[in-house]
Amino acid sequence: MKRIVVLGSTGSIGTNALEVIRNANDKFKVTALSGHRNYKLLLEQIREFTPECVAVGTEEGYKEIKAEFPNIKIFLGDEGLKELAMLKDYDILLTAVSGAVGIEATIEGIKNSKRIALANKETMVAAGSYINRLLAEYPKSEIIPVDSEHSAIFQSLLGGKKKEVEKIIITASGGTFRGKKKEELENVKVEDALKHPNWSMGKKITIDSSSLVNKGLEVIEAHELFGVDYDHIDVLVHPQSVIHSMVQFKDKAVIAQLGAPDMKLPIQYAFTYPKREANPVFETLDFMKMSTLTFEKVDNETFRGVELAYRAGRTGKSMPAVFNAANEVAVELFMKGKIRFLTIYEIIEGAMNRHEPVEINSIEIVKTVDRETRNWVYTKYEK
Repeated sequence: MKRIVVLGSTGSIGTNALEVIRNANDKFKVTALSGHRNYKLLLEQIREFTPECVAVGTEEGYKEIKAEFPNIKIFLGDEGLKELAMLKDYDILLTAVSGAVGIEATIEGIKNSKRIALANKETMVAAGSYINRLLAEYPKSEIIPVDSEHSAIFQSLLGGKKKEVEKIIITASGGTFRGKKKEELENVKVEDALKHPNWSMGKKITIDSSSLVNKGLEVIEAHELFGVDYDHIDVLVHPQSVIHSMVQFKDKAVIAQLGAPDMKLPIQYAFTYPKREANPVFETLDFMKMSTLTFEKVDNETFRGVELAYRAGRTGKSMPAVFNAANEVAVELFMKGKIRFLTIYEIIEGAMNRHEPVEINSIEIVKTVDRETRNWVYTKYEK
């Protein structure tokens, strides 16, 4: 039985992970859970999964959990994520918290020589070079990606050797606004951006999908996870979200991973790798119901998130951290109605233009760059 720490158990990935665990015939045991604001759902999860430790993001949540479970060890705030990652008695750390807060917990998990089931894009985007150095320093630790595209690439790469890879092809659904032009996006509202055609995800990542910034983040993450140069990473719009990504090898063979648009399979694969296990929650792909699989180029003129990410990635050093931080604040301001949708790109580009890249030699540098970028965006755009 594998013991699992779930960071972000009340979010979309976290609840899917618990659904996997619930139906896995006692293959997994939940050692610890963390939730941010939704302490009522966290309480339900504690009742069902009986973890030994819990982290919660609010004082109110802390008091409510403490009142019902006085014997459980409870941590408060972002530091609690690190504390859970530092526990000794577990096997796999699922990092399913969105944003830069997941980076430090991932670092502690690596230092703890644990398997990291990574569902937090920001870890490899903002601190990829530093994380890769840590993985070399702690060889018993490993990262298995949970993000559907990177899980697909990870699985496809098993079909050949690293030196045989010609390019990686990351697929994109195209998001909520696929096919629309810039002028049609001038006045879109938050509720419009949240209507994803295929995936059920958290609000932040759904907005990122609408802007295609999520695909930009995935390009940088793929570069860091798999060591493939940016010139050999392509993005292709695939509206049906059946092919999750592909790898083309030197002999022009293309190996792809296909599946229903559901996060449960990549979550469990990160838990069971190198084995594959059955689970009744998995949906079978019915090829008879699929009339067509189509592909399109990314409209970089309208959806600038991908090309800005390539620029940040190729610049390297701390620039991807700026790309990430600027986008996080921009999405927050858009969801609050403070900026228009297209201003997201303006904010990212402006933050990158003013930044002088520095080497990422520690998590403190990442935090400093992240904080400075956020402060600039808030000062300039939060009115």
